[in-house]
Amino acid sequence: MLLENKIAVIHGAGGQIGGAVARAFAREGARVFVAGRTRAKLDRLVEEIRDQGGVAEAAVVDALDERQVDRYVDGVAEKAGHLDVSFNVIGYHDVQEPLMTISLDHFLQPINSAMRTQFLTTRAAARHMIQRRSGVILAFGGGGPQTLPGLGGFKISLDAVEGLRRQWACELGEHGIRVVTLKTGGVPESIPDSFSEKATIASGIEQGTLLKRAATLADVGNVAAFVASDLARTLTATEVNISCGAIVD
Repeated sequence: MLLENKIAVIHGAGGQIGGAVARAFAREGARVFVAGRTRAKLDRLVEEIRDQGGVAEAAVVDALDERQVDRYVDGVAEKAGHLDVSFNVIGYHDVQEPLMTISLDHFLQPINSAMRTQFLTTRAAARHMIQRRSGVILAFGGGGPQTLPGLGGFKISLDAVEGLRRQWACELGEHGIRVVTLKTGGVPESIPDSFSEKATIASGIEQGTLLKRAATLADVGNVAAFVASDLARTLTATEVNISCGAIVD
């Protein structure tokens, strides 16, 4: 198995993307610690992973709170003995409006949230990874020159995450720690069924790709497991593009 004996922390595991990655990590042999804000979702995820023979534990953690993040990650490392993988996929609470009409607070909200949480969770994990001179930090989203009108500060927050990823990769590389972002052009399965425009958006995502299909939740989990594994030991300071050609590098 790709992640046998690995210890992984996933922040934002109550969401569709985080849950898919948690399942993939567990299937590949990792001991998975899932964190988020909604206990019921986390408990359902842990139960599902255990039913499939995996090992998982859940905790309610606000990934924007410095004390909570530090206490949680330190606790995982103490309990498990070490930490190998940290993945942050929490939502940034973005408000999507044109720049000419959006308020300053709404514009800055996803940027501030992205920078705060990605900095805190990476720093907390890196403290323990440095001791073993190995580890993998994963982010989700990705930047690049492509954008659309009306996104407010959301796309800018993704670009900011990429700038932070480059800086972390530069400073953690000497300690054997890899830092990688996964980017998609959208995952239709992750759109809530209750959203009235789901079918239209999903079709737009698929038609906007070169392959005329979009990444699935399983695709995201499978690629994340590979990138977190030792088979991807040469990958750092980069994005892994799983957009099916929606984003052309």
